[in-house]
Amino acid sequence: MKKFTTVDDINDLDELILTAKKIKSDPFGNPELGKNKVLGLLFFNPSLRTRLSTQKASLNLGMDCIVMNLNTEGWSLEFEDGTIMNGNKAEHIKEAAQVISQYCDIVGVRSFPTLTDKEKDEAEQVINSFVKYSSIPVISLEGATEHPLQAVADALTIQEYKTKRKPKVVLTWAPHPKALPHAVPNSFAKIMKLSEYDLVIAHPKGYELNPEITEGTTITENQDEAFKNADFIYAKNWSSYNDYGKILSNDTNWTVTKEKMALTNNAKFMHCLPVRRNMIVSDDVLDSEDSIVIPQANNRTFAVQAILTKILENGK
Repeated sequence: MKKFTTVDDINDLDELILTAKKIKSDPFGNPELGKNKVLGLLFFNPSLRTRLSTQKASLNLGMDCIVMNLNTEGWSLEFEDGTIMNGNKAEHIKEAAQVISQYCDIVGVRSFPTLTDKEKDEAEQVINSFVKYSSIPVISLEGATEHPLQAVADALTIQEYKTKRKPKVVLTWAPHPKALPHAVPNSFAKIMKLSEYDLVIAHPKGYELNPEITEGTTITENQDEAFKNADFIYAKNWSSYNDYGKILSNDTNWTVTKEKMALTNNAKFMHCLPVRRNMIVSDDVLDSEDSIVIPQANNRTFAVQAILTKILENGK
């Protein structure tokens, strides 16, 4: 593995999940792998789980970790080619990426979408510019269209809790007061297709995801029908893809409640966090024994540690 910016970079999901499970059983078992190696983490947007789990994973592997919040601690970066830099951008990505490559052995980048310019967001301008101009491996800490590290943790979590070979997994839209990206649902849909699980996506009219990503997946606008006999419920909000970045509905009938969960096959409840209580999901679901959001968050460390392991082993 030379980079990890999309679920598409996974060559063998079963083998990757097995690696993550082995790491989870012995997180400190390979401290020499990252010795004298530096992981740089660059954040253009806020983070809690991604930042802490990635730092922890790097430390488990014996790496040193440098973190920068680019919006407050670094120069404003220019990403356009041929630009006359007479505005507020002080440094071009061409120089920045090459300099960072001299200081670090792997770099992780987190950059959210504009949710106004679909073409620019789908080009993953920020992360792909780091890939283009860096001479070291690049990891996405969440991009404009994907959150692959979250997806690996999700797949690991389902692997641990499933009771049948091919569980029914429901990705359901839920209301949220803000317009949110498509990164988590996109990567989750991709990795569930790799897992060959029975994936159903439920959302109100107008909230269709990128059809190239959901092709072949069962999609319904009836949440109750989707929940029937489900083994896992993954709730997540996203804004409209076709009417790009817009909030078309805040229908609280789509909130995941105890009554909705009663339609399932004693399903486990999942969410990537942070979660809006009693908006995305009711307290009695989130605080129940069927909620696995905390173990899911814990798996973020072992997911990223597995990715770092693959990249470090590739560079030996």
